[in-house]
Amino acid sequence: MTFSIVARSADGESWGVAVASKFLAVGSAVPAAVAGVGAIATQADANVAYKGQALAHLDDGATAPVALQRLLEDDEGRDHRQVGIVDVDGTAASHTGPECFDWAGGRTGPGYAVQGNILTGEDVVAAIERAFLDADPEAPLAHTLLAALAAGDAAGGDSRGRQSAALLVVRDGAGYGGLDDIAVDLRVDDHADPVTELGRLLDLNDLYLTASRDDEKVAVTAELAEELDRLARQAGARDFHAWVGTENYEMRVAADGSWVDEKILARIRAAGEETR
Repeated sequence: MTFSIVARSADGESWGVAVASKFLAVGSAVPAAVAGVGAIATQADANVAYKGQALAHLDDGATAPVALQRLLEDDEGRDHRQVGIVDVDGTAASHTGPECFDWAGGRTGPGYAVQGNILTGEDVVAAIERAFLDADPEAPLAHTLLAALAAGDAAGGDSRGRQSAALLVVRDGAGYGGLDDIAVDLRVDDHADPVTELGRLLDLNDLYLTASRDDEKVAVTAELAEELDRLARQAGARDFHAWVGTENYEMRVAADGSWVDEKILARIRAAGEETR
């Protein structure tokens, strides 16, 4: 009922899962990941307990194949399960039980595991694999996973249709304020075109919940600080700091006011133009 890719980034710093299905809220059941440990997708007749169990095995030092073997040994329903795992080193393992509904199968390679069931055909997992392997290795993992998922969707995807999609990526210190490892955690629970909608949400995630790169930072001079406060007041805020908080741009403005992201600078200037 689902197709997914589990992967580690080329730089070895991020792990993630992208998944889509004709199933309500697939992101609530399939993906799990912990930075510095690994990632897993559990699907078909999903055993959601696999998520915590697999991550515990990986955290204890098991490789992806060993973790997978332990999951299956302890599960009488293994023939109905499908699962993909990537460990801390990028070693991958995938399992498709013989009782999974056609078309069902998977592919693995260094840093990735692709799997799907009730698909239109093997072309779906082949397209996902090809898109992942052809991606720019320096691109953020979230964008690579989304592109791979979109390729599988375009190749036919779930033979029953579309309903939901999800994207989970972890990296040490990537979360809000740098206080956890969640770089991306997005879900489209019920939508006619969930993969496309997931892409729209990822763009918003990049704007609101991703820290600015050094090349995006504009130094705030005394003159610019005065302009920012003036524009913020025109927009109805007390000052620029208050405007940033209202608009939820904290991840893209320095806490001490020493720099502002170029995108945010463009946005407040555009807001100022609209109020003239």
